[in-house]
Amino acid sequence: MNAFQDAVDRIKAGADTDAEAGDLLAQLTPDEKLWLLDGDADFWPGMAEMAAGYNLKPILMGAVDRLGIPGLRFSDGPRGVVMGSSTAFPVSMARGATWDVGLEERVGLAIGREMRAQGANFFGGVCVNLPRHPAWGRVQETYGEDPVLLGEFGAALTRGVRRNAMAVVKHYALNSMENARFHVDVTADDATLHEVYLPHFRRVLEEGADGVMTAYNSVNGEWAGQNEHLMEGILRSLWGFEGVTVSDFIFGLRDAGLSLRAGLDVEEPFRQQRGQHLPASLESGETSWEHVDRAARRILRTQLAHCASDREEAPAPDVVFSPGHRALAREVARTSMVLLKNDGGVLPLRASDLSHVAVIGRLSDVANTGDHGSSDVRSPEVVTALAGLTAALGGVRLTHVPQDDAQAAAEGARDADAAIVVVGYTAVDEGEYLGADSMADPALRALFPPLPPGATDVFEAASTLGIPGGGDRASLRLRPVDAEIIRAVAAVNPRTVVVIVTAGAVITEEWRSAVPAVLLGWYSGAEGGHALADVLLGRVDASGRLPYSIPVSEEHLPYFDRTARQITYDRWHGQRLLDRDGIAPAFPLGFGLSYTSFAFADLALSPVEGESFTATVRVTNTGARAGRHVVQLYGTTTAPDFPARVLVGFAAVELDAGASATVTVTGSTRPLMRWTDKGFTPAQAVVTVEAAAWSGDPGALTATLALTGD
Repeated sequence: MNAFQDAVDRIKAGADTDAEAGDLLAQLTPDEKLWLLDGDADFWPGMAEMAAGYNLKPILMGAVDRLGIPGLRFSDGPRGVVMGSSTAFPVSMARGATWDVGLEERVGLAIGREMRAQGANFFGGVCVNLPRHPAWGRVQETYGEDPVLLGEFGAALTRGVRRNAMAVVKHYALNSMENARFHVDVTADDATLHEVYLPHFRRVLEEGADGVMTAYNSVNGEWAGQNEHLMEGILRSLWGFEGVTVSDFIFGLRDAGLSLRAGLDVEEPFRQQRGQHLPASLESGETSWEHVDRAARRILRTQLAHCASDREEAPAPDVVFSPGHRALAREVARTSMVLLKNDGGVLPLRASDLSHVAVIGRLSDVANTGDHGSSDVRSPEVVTALAGLTAALGGVRLTHVPQDDAQAAAEGARDADAAIVVVGYTAVDEGEYLGADSMADPALRALFPPLPPGATDVFEAASTLGIPGGGDRASLRLRPVDAEIIRAVAAVNPRTVVVIVTAGAVITEEWRSAVPAVLLGWYSGAEGGHALADVLLGRVDASGRLPYSIPVSEEHLPYFDRTARQITYDRWHGQRLLDRDGIAPAFPLGFGLSYTSFAFADLALSPVEGESFTATVRVTNTGARAGRHVVQLYGTTTAPDFPARVLVGFAAVELDAGASATVTVTGSTRPLMRWTDKGFTPAQAVVTVEAAAWSGDPGALTATLALTGD
């Protein structure tokens, strides 16, 4: 019997999805209904399998074979498909630096194909958390500091993934601290929530996201996984979300009955708290079968709608880590790299002028695609910086100095035509955190079912399950030895290029003035080394743009305590905070140099229609080579207690030397709205719109825009 497929076929023929979900629900036994509400594996066997290797195959939740219900078949992300040996794309923050949503949609399409080819249908990798502070350990999993950038990139990834799988946006909400994520209560007023920390979630849901994963942290006094205001109040009642809500893994809720009543549909990933306690909660009346039916209906409807949607034909297994996907990873990586400094036109290097190149630094020949937490992708091959340069510079002598030795680095670089110094971070320095302190916490261990006789407690040994290193960054600067190596190399080689491997902002004040060129290279994925050579040698333009601001000093950032148990978020962070305080950044939001030059002209704005407007601007490549530029739209206001400048839209354009094009950019008025007791209202009636190369660009074109019809 395949009642599920029969229902899918009827929906494709025009039947109502809600009605079909209701009919399918009526065929479930009480036990089958409860089976839908958590993972299919029992907790301790599931944990033992996870300890042997995270998400090596789909994690199954709510499959009912009797009726053909496939269940939610989970694959993590967002760097790529965590299962198997898939393609590691550059981390999300690097992809945000492309400012190219079309490119991100192609990444989503590739991810969807690779996970479907490996048996998954539920992608838990659309991460759009706003990093209030750049020290956040998982900043690599999100796209930038601005709600518009986050929302548009999350929407693009969702569009791509959904051609083959359901897309899940996470971690809802206010999740931007790693070490304290299981303990911290984050408070924020309604205006801060709706203006700063929730708009990007709303945007992704408007694009059709099928699921929402809640965060570990508490929000305004209640754990996110059982926060009725967030789930039933905002998600359902205010935004009209019809998909499925799921918890984050293992520690995502604290009360089985309360979580169901509050609107959490599925406890991920195993039979854990609900398996232990939900029957008793139903018996006592703490929760009801009406709540069970509500969640079950949503789970069924989401799967039915997906299977009846306009999906691609199922891909072949050889799509995984295919040549096409590797080429896409290389394209994304080279488009993402941000040229921060290029004094004297040191870059691009001319291969024909090179006979000897020094490649220096501990990270120069390390496969370094990001942290080793739940987003880690196990690509069969990762091209390092040294490997990429070796392949690109056949016949050129390469001197490799990987050790932490400034004198050896200087000697290796002294006679070279150019010196490439690769510095930055690894999974030891930043990333997902699950240390022995977390696993020994009695409050967290109380969430586990009793250990069966003879079973192994995988939590007793951090080395078995824990994630090495990681957590929130202890410093926003390079290691002292890295700065020492940079200065030593620059002292003997005037063509020194520093490549920074990172996800979040790095403060460079103590060494940047010593070198002519600085390139932000990111955790650049499986093809990162080839992409780096493409950019350094000028095979492509340097075209990435910062998805966040970089301050001159840590003192210019919001307060951050990575062990905090309580913290309040307001609307001030990043570029907005610097603007409010009148402090110039080292590099502003949207900044990035090019190997050519561009000019803007003829800015024109349409009237506002609904919540958007269009801007047209003529862009000319005024340089001597082809290049890529990003038109960034900012809205400026003088409203009190409101950001002076906010991003409202963006679009990328590629132009040959001397060519011009009229670029159309869709602008959103939402960032120019203030949240009140009556909903959104314009921060001021008329604003100035800037067409700029970066936030605060003194050469920006300006025009006025009326937000109201008065």
